[in-house]
Amino acid sequence: MEIDGQDCFFEKRSDSEVLHKANTAMAIEIIVEFLKNKVTSRLLYLARRNIPSHWGSFIQRMQFLEANSSVLRSLKHITPDVFTQLTSDTRRLLTRECKTISQHDFHAVLASGTTLYSGQQSHGATSSSFWLPVDLFLEDAMDGSQVAATSAVDTLIGASLVKALQVVNGATWHNTFLGLWISALRLIQRERDPREGPVPRLDTCLCMLLSISTLAVTNIVEEEESEEMEEAEQCSTNQRIDKQSFGQRRKDLVTSLQLLGDYEGLLTPPQSVTLAANQAAAKAMMSISGLTVSNGYYESNGGNDMPINCIGNMRHLIVEACIARNLLDTSAYFWPGYVNAGSNHLPRNMPGQVTGWGAVVKGSPLTPPLVNALIATPASSLAEIEKIYEIALNGSDDEKISAANILCGASLFRGWSIQVLENVCLFIIGLLSPPVPADYSGSESHLISHAPLFNVLLVGTSSIDCVQIFSLHGLVPLLAGALIPICEVFGSSVPNISRTLPTGEELSCHAVFSNAFTLLLRSWRFDHAPLEHVMGDARTTMGSQLSPEYLLLIRNARLASVGTSAKDRITSRRISKLITFSTEPIILDSFPRLKLWYQQHQKCICSTLSGLVPGTPVHQIVDALLSMMFRKISRGSQPLTPTTSGSSTSSISGPDDSSIRLKVPAWDILEATPFVLDAALTACAHGRLSPRELATGLKDLADYLPATLATILSYFSAEVTRGIWKPAYMNGTDWPSPAANLSAVEQQIKKMLAATGVDVPSLSVGGSSPATLPLPLAALISLTITYKLDKASERALQLIGPATNSLATGCPWPCMPIIASLWSQKVKRWSDFLMFSASQAVFHHNSDAVVQLLKSCFSSTLGLSSYHIHSNGGVGSLLGHGLGSFSGGISPVAPGFLYLRVHRSVRDVMFLTEEIVSLLMFSVKEIVSCGLPKEKVEKLKKTKNGLRYGQVSLATAMSRIKLAASLGASLVWITGGPSLIQCLIKETLPSWFIAAQGSSEPENQETGCTLSVLGGYALAYFAVLSGTFAWGIDPVSPTSKRRSMILGAHLDFLASALAGNISLGCDWATWRAYVSGLLSLMVGCTKNWMMEIDVDILKRLSKGLRQWNEEELALAVLGLGGVGAMGAAAELVIESDF
Repeated sequence: MEIDGQDCFFEKRSDSEVLHKANTAMAIEIIVEFLKNKVTSRLLYLARRNIPSHWGSFIQRMQFLEANSSVLRSLKHITPDVFTQLTSDTRRLLTRECKTISQHDFHAVLASGTTLYSGQQSHGATSSSFWLPVDLFLEDAMDGSQVAATSAVDTLIGASLVKALQVVNGATWHNTFLGLWISALRLIQRERDPREGPVPRLDTCLCMLLSISTLAVTNIVEEEESEEMEEAEQCSTNQRIDKQSFGQRRKDLVTSLQLLGDYEGLLTPPQSVTLAANQAAAKAMMSISGLTVSNGYYESNGGNDMPINCIGNMRHLIVEACIARNLLDTSAYFWPGYVNAGSNHLPRNMPGQVTGWGAVVKGSPLTPPLVNALIATPASSLAEIEKIYEIALNGSDDEKISAANILCGASLFRGWSIQVLENVCLFIIGLLSPPVPADYSGSESHLISHAPLFNVLLVGTSSIDCVQIFSLHGLVPLLAGALIPICEVFGSSVPNISRTLPTGEELSCHAVFSNAFTLLLRSWRFDHAPLEHVMGDARTTMGSQLSPEYLLLIRNARLASVGTSAKDRITSRRISKLITFSTEPIILDSFPRLKLWYQQHQKCICSTLSGLVPGTPVHQIVDALLSMMFRKISRGSQPLTPTTSGSSTSSISGPDDSSIRLKVPAWDILEATPFVLDAALTACAHGRLSPRELATGLKDLADYLPATLATILSYFSAEVTRGIWKPAYMNGTDWPSPAANLSAVEQQIKKMLAATGVDVPSLSVGGSSPATLPLPLAALISLTITYKLDKASERALQLIGPATNSLATGCPWPCMPIIASLWSQKVKRWSDFLMFSASQAVFHHNSDAVVQLLKSCFSSTLGLSSYHIHSNGGVGSLLGHGLGSFSGGISPVAPGFLYLRVHRSVRDVMFLTEEIVSLLMFSVKEIVSCGLPKEKVEKLKKTKNGLRYGQVSLATAMSRIKLAASLGASLVWITGGPSLIQCLIKETLPSWFIAAQGSSEPENQETGCTLSVLGGYALAYFAVLSGTFAWGIDPVSPTSKRRSMILGAHLDFLASALAGNISLGCDWATWRAYVSGLLSLMVGCTKNWMMEIDVDILKRLSKGLRQWNEEELALAVLGLGGVGAMGAAAELVIESDF
């Protein structure tokens, strides 16, 4: 080998550098050509989509080249900016304008979701109405008869309600957040004038806005930021990261709240929170002025020395809630127009001493005046409420009682201004489940010593609003896990010793057990009648979920997974460090007495009583209870003969032990109670016990042990279902009479339904036959009206009221009007609520009434109704203004509001999917055939889309059809949940396409074609939106496996029909529009769904689409099918000339 000299060496090195630069330049040009070329760029797109790890390595090398290559910067035709754009390009696979009108128009509708809102309640098919599912969900969650095991936050974002709407509507995140705020504010406005009755009130609605909605936004923002942080950690130091995209959702939140200030009509605070809104505005104004004011200032002045003209609204409260959760900082106070007072209007006097919550933090003792003040005023910081929790854990007995009362006060109901509310709920659960002390050696359970504290907490959390707040936060499983050990221990204790509370009241283990047991029963759908067990499959499945076992299963799974995900770690930042829960699983088998009662409860539902053996302890308790209940009956009365159901041989007239209070555990009393009820009801049926004596005896039993109300409800409900008892004549002599107002109640119910668009000719009004009720139901209603409406009776009525309502709904007409009549005689201010509740029976027994109500929902939402008072369309027409009164009777109720309150009474929900599909298609026909509000008719002229006079423009029609489909999907999801949507996708839609559809005669061929195409679009949007509500859009979810199975079956049906293997009965244009629309939406909005579908199905779909000349859509379907579909997709790219 020749050895070059020094000069030759430098000469060759120079040549090598030139060659190296030339090769580098050529390589860059080839890469750019690959990225620009249609075929190769699409092949690279497939790699980017389906093998991201390899693509990421390639992009990393390209970014290194861009940052360090002097050759790239020296090229004339290729600049670094162009190179950056090509390597970071996220161009869609579909780059050419679509051939078919279907995809063009369908995506045009998706783009319409980004327009702004109208601030009115009734605003037709505007983009504000695109958030209609959120409005329906929020209003449905206000139904106090339901207790959810999952958080409303999880439903809003975990079940992808908000995410799905954001993607499918093509909306920005600031519009999405704005839609959520507006929906929650509309909920508040519907409750401005709270209705009378045992229902959740304004506090629950405020919780939904200021806690649940804010937490949902918090999770969405933190989800993005956690993903960005993980991505940044995974990136190497030399890889470029787009810093400008960091925290984009947080910026969108700021934009949404700034825009929210334009909706003054929705921001007016209800009277009960006006002071809180003014205080929030004053806080902002003082902060701008540079004043530092303690929270105690707002407590102490009560608004008397507020800055002049500093008037707050609901936006001020929302902003404060966001600041408390670190979503915003105080720079929000400087937004234009946020405060309306100047520095010259500051208060003259500033407080010189610390008061209220500030005093607690400073260590002041809990004196009675201070305790009362803290109960009435919510805590203003997490540190304040943590101080109370520490006192409840470590203070003296009296201090613990005071602290428990404070925790159950305003901080629980109105702690939404900071991160107090969710922490207060967790503090209460923690106090209800104290760990066993390390040095404990007593013979009885350590829980017994906590009886006074438990009782305060149980009573304080028993209100309807409080239970609903726990439900909205998804804390019911944790609460049930704390209540079950209390029930087991206190229910197994003999009440020999009673504790005297500071109020002078005696507290026994029976009282603690009854309060805990009653609250536990309300945490699962105990109040639903046994008739539920024989309803349709979907309803039975949903009804059987909320049971003690199910709640414990959810509780165990939730605690076991804490801290295992990035989401949990982020959420833990908002939870107090003082909160700890045992992660040990709890199973029902660990509580034998509760399990025995639960088995007896289920047995009572399924069969008649049996097994009472004379001389046993149970038999002795039965005799003692009967003697206690009916001690005023003459001792010479005839003994009770064996019951007709053959279950009891006890007698009413037993030993004279009426003064003896049974010193036996509560579980023993509950075990004997069904036999007591059987004997008493039989005696009444045979005339040995008068109805008044029966009601009085039942009341004595319930007063002695309130927990027996559960068995009374269970037994009477089962006996009504069995139908073996003679009817009771409500004549005013033996049983209470509804005659005074029964006819008026029936008439009002019929009038209310007619105003909503429901006409039931078979609804009898003012009949001549005597009013009757099944004997067990008559006994139950007679018991309920013996209670006074006071604090002492509130907890009993909250358990027995919904159960009575549920039971009577399933009884023949007019049982519900009779009950409404009797109760409205007792509590006249509840008349509207009672008549509204009584209307549920109509929909339980009459499927046609349900269909009429659904039709009214569609027509009112779309503005097609000519008879309804709300005829402008939109959310306002659908949901109205809640339930209210005017002089002369109950005001008309909006159809959507009525449906949300009665849909749980529908006997069989399975038929609703077919009806909703039919109503959706009927609505499309109405829209296309000029079904517009009257004020718009004059504006209908020939449009650029080619539609003739008297028809709707294509853009308007598509927007309203999208609204109709959104309503239909929401109704299916709310009515039957994922199981009903599964039925829709797997059975109803395929059957609809296969069946021959009746065709109406269109005015012209153009209208008929438009109707068919738009009908297909409507079904496509309806199907995709329903699926997103049920299964979400995230790649991994608890429903992923079921999602892939149902979608796979549906797409297999589409592929088979495209191949001609299935004969269709629908219009061909409708079918083509549905297939192309459905797949376009899945490609554009639910890409993760496509990756779960079997590759063979995707190939068959692609082949069918190519036969329709839908090459781009066919390629998009294959391109999202994962690595297994890449080969077929690549072949299609190479073969296709586009």
